[in-house]
Amino acid sequence: MSAFQINLNPLKEPLGFIKVLEWFASIFAFATCGGYKGKTEMQVSCPKIGDNKTVTATFGYPFRLNQASFHNSAKDNVCNTTWSSQFLIGDYSSSAQFYVTFAVFVFLYCTAALLLYVGYTNLYRESRKLPMIDFIVTVVATFLWLVSASAWAKALTDIKIATGHSIIKELDPCQSPGVTCQFVSVTSMGSLNVSVIFGFLNMILWGGNAWFVYKETSLHSPSNTSASHSQGGAPPPSGM
Repeated sequence: MSAFQINLNPLKEPLGFIKVLEWFASIFAFATCGGYKGKTEMQVSCPKIGDNKTVTATFGYPFRLNQASFHNSAKDNVCNTTWSSQFLIGDYSSSAQFYVTFAVFVFLYCTAALLLYVGYTNLYRESRKLPMIDFIVTVVATFLWLVSASAWAKALTDIKIATGHSIIKELDPCQSPGVTCQFVSVTSMGSLNVSVIFGFLNMILWGGNAWFVYKETSLHSPSNTSASHSQGGAPPPSGM
């Protein structure tokens, strides 16, 4: 095995430069999704009893909304309803966790690939297996970015609906006579929108990088590669 020797030249080529972009993009993808915390607020009033309070449900990654209950800063019982037993609707943890977990694995793979490009340049270029493995991983990652980003985009749309104005229609106490529920606000989901954008940006980066990784494999120029191995890397004899 070749000794570790730092060579920054691969970073100046598309193969290494795009890998750096993928490394950064994967960080933004899982950070903007996995670090989100928000809340939705609703005002509940019942003139007959004299209650007029704001109830809040806090939610965040991994977005198991059906475990996010409402609460009130003063007391749980508002309009003769124990709001701690009232929950948001929906469980979107599968899409969110798949997206974040995959982004973390991509981050780790990019770190390992950059270490290989920079520290073991000759080993990567002279090997037949490493570029092929890199190419297969790149193609699979492109497809999985499409799947995970699409699933997360659909889940985010449902989360916005489940935490918005429609929650009034889903809560039984709000349908009771004499009880009026009014939606107040929900925390901005701008960072979650950014996470979806970075998901599809990652797909584009990995799809574009597939060509440059493919050029390093024996599939691109099998005749030259086989000739190089058969001659042991020696230059061809000069003719007259």
